[in-house]
Amino acid sequence: PISAAESSAHRRQLRFMDETGHAERHRVRMRPKKQIVDASIAAAQSDRGVPLVHTGEGKSSAALGMVGRAFGHGMHAAVVRFIKGSRRAGEAAFFRRFPEVSGHVMGEGFTWETQDRERIVWAVGAACAQARSLLADPRFELVLPGELRIALEYGYVSFGEALGFLRSGPRSQHGVVTGRGAPAALIELADTVSDMRDIRHAFRPGVRAQKGIEL
Repeated sequence: PISAAESSAHRRQLRFMDETGHAERHRVRMRPKKQIVDASIAAAQSDRGVPLVHTGEGKSSAALGMVGRAFGHGMHAAVVRFIKGSRRAGEAAFFRRFPEVSGHVMGEGFTWETQDRERIVWAVGAACAQARSLLADPRFELVLPGELRIALEYGYVSFGEALGFLRSGPRSQHGVVTGRGAPAALIELADTVSDMRDIRHAFRPGVRAQKGIEL
């Protein structure tokens, strides 16, 4: 009969063999994947600014995360808010601490709150001028014209004018346009387009906007 010690040693040996086999099978699976990824990285030789569109839900938070990423690399970034007014936002308060980030709140507030088209059009015009200036400034390596898509939808700015200044930046500059339901002209302009889907939101069952989450 096999002793308890021998049985325990046998189980340990089987477990070791199973773990070793699992590790080897993992290496076999990952080896061709690494070759594919390495080849894709080697083939990507272009080095230039990238126009991006973030549409859907959570698009502004994702775009502002890119501003933080750029800031972490010592880059200079600029943010222009076309629609939303001076409601306190945590990211705006945070970025104000750093001279590397130039923030411009140009909007008059949510369109359903202001209900004054003339004022909104004037504010959007000022935001366009500000965005055009920032996009033409090579010091800024990343520019975020936030909520520009909303201004386009309501006709506060023409597609021709918006596309004109979006295309005017230095070749090395990155630009991120945000807003729900990005039109085909913006999608065509961009190299990278992200559409973020809202599956569930706390606001619907009555949870107010929370600091650090929506504010």
